[in-house]
Amino acid sequence: MKNFHSEALQYTYDTLIGNDPERVASYEEEVINIEVAKLLYDLRTKAGLSQRELARRVGTKASVICRLEDADYEGHSLSMLKRIAAALDKRVEIRFVPTRRPVVKTARQKRKPVRKTA
Repeated sequence: MKNFHSEALQYTYDTLIGNDPERVASYEEEVINIEVAKLLYDLRTKAGLSQRELARRVGTKASVICRLEDADYEGHSLSMLKRIAAALDKRVEIRFVPTRRPVVKTARQKRKPVRKTA
């Protein structure tokens, strides 16, 4: 159960997500995407760089940086995060922290890969 400081946010969360394990897992996945996007944006703007300038330093296109800074983007790769970190004179740090709930696979994670038959 997530606790918010705002009663309106708490009501919305409780109503839309509640204790449904799959919805909680999806919500938490989205929060991570938002946090990564915001972190990349904040690092870039603090460095005083445009998306185009950062892209040039990283060796990619501005549209890639734009996509990485989009909260809806789900394809952040460790290799790209490391390239961005190096361009900004930073390093990537990853931590694993305990969860407060059992691990539940989201619908996307439950899908089985398609196998081609000969």
